[in-house]
Amino acid sequence: MSTPAHRSAEPAPSQPHLAVNDGGTVTDRLVEANQRYADKFDDAGRDARPALRVALVTCMDARLDLQAALGLEVGDCHTLRNAGGVVTDDVIRSLTVSQRALGTRSVVLIHHTSCGQQTITEDFRQQLEAEVGQKPAWAVESFSDADQDVRQSMQRVRTSPFLLHTDDVRGFVLDVQTGLLREIDAAV
Repeated sequence: MSTPAHRSAEPAPSQPHLAVNDGGTVTDRLVEANQRYADKFDDAGRDARPALRVALVTCMDARLDLQAALGLEVGDCHTLRNAGGVVTDDVIRSLTVSQRALGTRSVVLIHHTSCGQQTITEDFRQQLEAEVGQKPAWAVESFSDADQDVRQSMQRVRTSPFLLHTDDVRGFVLDVQTGLLREIDAAV
């Protein structure tokens, strides 16, 4: 039985720390949290240019906390996230701005184990078209082999004519069970 494209395959687990006060919405809870954050916020004159001159491309998976996993602080890097962490035209656009306008020189690509992009196929587009009457202009960019998709993403970055710095492009797969990175050899 297939799940309609607009519905989640399974309900989100109950998370007591995400409780919403007074019958509000999740967005209301986020706005309340932002107020607490702003009360303690100290910009300290940070520059928009990443201090470490690095851009990370990774998956949007909620389990990934790359700031903590890589020992990063606010202002250290640009982080670009999408479904699967794949290098798409929009990622190339953002990397181009990151390098040409904001001074980054290194690109780190991070996929992860148990990625949702490994559970769907390009048929997802046909399901959407059947449901809404319009075929998406974008590719799903699903994959079955995270290592190979990291290699493909590294190749897309290294061959882009828009990027100035393609000599320091490295790819990894993060194990969501252990939190450890495993580097992917581009030449395999």
